Amino acid sequence: MKHSIIEKIEHARHIVLIVHVNPDADALGSAGAFYSYLLRQQKKVTFFCATSPIDRRLALLPWCDKLRHDIPHHVDLAICFDCGSQERLGTDIKCDLVNIDHHVSNKDFGTYNLVDRDAISTTQVVYDFFRDNGIGINAKMATSLYAGLLDDSQQFLYVKTDVAVFEMAAELLRCGAESEGVVKALFQTDSLASLRLEGVLYEQLRLCHEGSIAVLHVSLQTLLATGAVPQEAERALQRAQALTTVRVSILLRERHHGSVKCSLRGDGSVDLAALAASFGGGGHRDSAGFTADGTLYALEEKIMNILCEEMS
Repeated sequence: MKHSIIEKIEHARHIVLIVHVNPDADALGSAGAFYSYLLRQQKKVTFFCATSPIDRRLALLPWCDKLRHDIPHHVDLAICFDCGSQERLGTDIKCDLVNIDHHVSNKDFGTYNLVDRDAISTTQVVYDFFRDNGIGINAKMATSLYAGLLDDSQQFLYVKTDVAVFEMAAELLRCGAESEGVVKALFQTDSLASLRLEGVLYEQLRLCHEGSIAVLHVSLQTLLATGAVPQEAERALQRAQALTTVRVSILLRERHHGSVKCSLRGDGSVDLAALAASFGGGGHRDSAGFTADGTLYALEEKIMNILCEEMS
């Protein structure tokens, strides 16, 4: 499969790299590393994301200044990164598609699929692809890959962090990854708006089912009042999951046009990917999400009915 992808890249005239809607460091880091690689191959390449603007912190990652929100009509190969489903691309693709990912729920929707469901991040999948094909990793590529690895491993605290993850991190540092810059951008950079949003979320956080489920709501009014962007609510979700009694955390964010975005985090005791799939989403056993029509409270009730039955 990896050799087939190399051949497709060699014969392509114009390649578009696609990150999922509301991209994270893993998606942007994977695509950014590939962007560097393709430039070295003297390929014409477009870096695409359907979402604008992206999380302020991620704008500091390599090549994010090249992001555009339209795809030229004459591209003949698309490569998507960290997209658990085709819907996450946020656009229709009419050429061959290479699907590079690590989500358990990925349905192998690409023309070519490079999906390692055991990998801790999509950047790890890309890193293995580079090493297996003898592709050298320069400092900018290393920085991109390190950002995704650090973020998806939760700063190496995630339970799936193993020897291979630390060996990859060490090799990326040897290749010139700017560790200090990545850490500062991802974990030591805040906006006043994000702090205001966190304060509101912590104040209204609710514990349910004998303290085992944490629930957070983000209304459009809250986002408007704080000036925060939607992605900045994720930190409160992670902090809620750190509470000693909590097994599952739920973040429900109101969107325009009557839909709700749901993000789920857990300790692995409940299969959140399966729960999300029942609403048309996906992800991992302990980290998943979906978007559905309805109100915050109506969707919360549906989720709670499923969770309480599984956790009883």
